[in-house]
Amino acid sequence: MIVALILLAALVAVGLPLYLLHRRDFTRNPSTPDDNPPVGERTEECCGLHLTCDKGSLLAIPTDHPVYYDDEELDRHAGARTPDDYSPEEEEEFRDILLTMLPDDVPGWVRSLRQRGIPLPTAVREEVLLIVNESRSASAQK
Repeated sequence: MIVALILLAALVAVGLPLYLLHRRDFTRNPSTPDDNPPVGERTEECCGLHLTCDKGSLLAIPTDHPVYYDDEELDRHAGARTPDDYSPEEEEEFRDILLTMLPDDVPGWVRSLRQRGIPLPTAVREEVLLIVNESRSASAQK
């Protein structure tokens, strides 16, 4: 019982001055911005500290012009097509472009296709998701 009282007294003796110093500093400078942004607020750049990032997101669409990945011939597919309307030859055209790029370029390529109004064929979309997930898990292990 005496040990518990000694620990409580020590806690109060250390905690009270620290609390008062913190309160005094806060009242002197209450407008100090917090170093960490609020949870819902997005920063302009990806910090690289999180598993998911807007930079690698397939859904994040920047407002500037699309980036072409040596795939200008795919622009003929823009418009009112659905992912299931592609012929096997057209699917192979998408697949050839996909397999010639680096895994880190795939999310940007998909964003570019979305900006240009070109839907991915269903079979190729599954391959894209597989490549992106493998790339993310490999970068998370580094």
